[in-house]
Amino acid sequence: MAEHLVSNQVTFNKPKVELHVHLDGAIRPETILDVAKKRGLVLPTDTVQGLLRLCTMSRPATLTEFLEKFKHYMHVIAGDREAIQRIAYEFVETKAREGVLYVEVRYSPHLLANNKVNPIPWNQKEGDLTPDEVVDLVNQGLSEGEKKFKIKARSILCCMRDRPEWSMEVVELCKKYRNRGVVAIDLAGDESLNCKTCPEHKKAFEEAERSGVHRTVHAGEVGPPAVVKEAVEVLKAERIGHGYHAIDDQALYERLLEKNMHFEVCPISSKFTGACVPDFTKHPLIRFKKDEANYSLNTDDPFIFNSTLDTDYSTAKTYMGFTEDEFKRLNINAAKSSFLPEKDKKDLLNRLRDAYGMNDKASF
Repeated sequence: MAEHLVSNQVTFNKPKVELHVHLDGAIRPETILDVAKKRGLVLPTDTVQGLLRLCTMSRPATLTEFLEKFKHYMHVIAGDREAIQRIAYEFVETKAREGVLYVEVRYSPHLLANNKVNPIPWNQKEGDLTPDEVVDLVNQGLSEGEKKFKIKARSILCCMRDRPEWSMEVVELCKKYRNRGVVAIDLAGDESLNCKTCPEHKKAFEEAERSGVHRTVHAGEVGPPAVVKEAVEVLKAERIGHGYHAIDDQALYERLLEKNMHFEVCPISSKFTGACVPDFTKHPLIRFKKDEANYSLNTDDPFIFNSTLDTDYSTAKTYMGFTEDEFKRLNINAAKSSFLPEKDKKDLLNRLRDAYGMNDKASF
């Protein structure tokens, strides 16, 4: 089991903003077991502890090993309408418990579908659930959660680097559902597959920019600075998912600082995927903090890492010297860098500043 800091006290017990978390990596193990039972699917284990042993990471490994974990359980949720709406609703409940005021959750609609998607993922048989309906179901679940738990939740649709043939449909779904909860497009997956190899991604992101769809890209997580450069210059990314290896190219890093580029940082994730050295006292986030970069703290895939948002906050405090003021600063920056419309963004910032006891003249 993953070893994390354990504390009875929440590290930053004030409202927070989370911008980088995957819906399919944030499912409750109890829900997976329950849905499997209802669908008559047999898993290697029928207990929560057994599922955690199977699906969570216990040591620093590789991004490839991390991605293998999804194969143990995604076939349980994918293709099931009730399950998809349920995981979205429960996700909002979980984030409300963690003190999150606003969250942007991301997922690939195609990886939850079993119809009008080629290849059909997770060895599912063909059914009648399309990527389009997946988006509608997730939106319904998030909306119900918002009303119940009084926080704001929006979604980001992911293109997958190894499935460029899906990307144009993803951007069209972003456009279709832009007023019903979807706020941006993302590119996730194996960073060794660049856009020169897969021009469909470039085409999709050009259409996103032309249509006013916000853009974030996984880059510089395990890949070199060149992937970050491509994300910014070719895909016109407004935010970078992870971005740790941007600091390996000083000229690029300085340009990103000048642009006030937002880095969606996930400390616990970066340890277990092998994105960064396991020693948190040497994490790139320390450099980001020192340089007063624009970044947020996020969980990425809390089910796989057996973590919560507080795990990332407590790690930053214990090993990286984070203070309450720095936590306030990064959450204000997360709100400013969110993909909300300007009016909603202003309301979110006002709520955070009120909660933090700040006035409008505060330095951040």
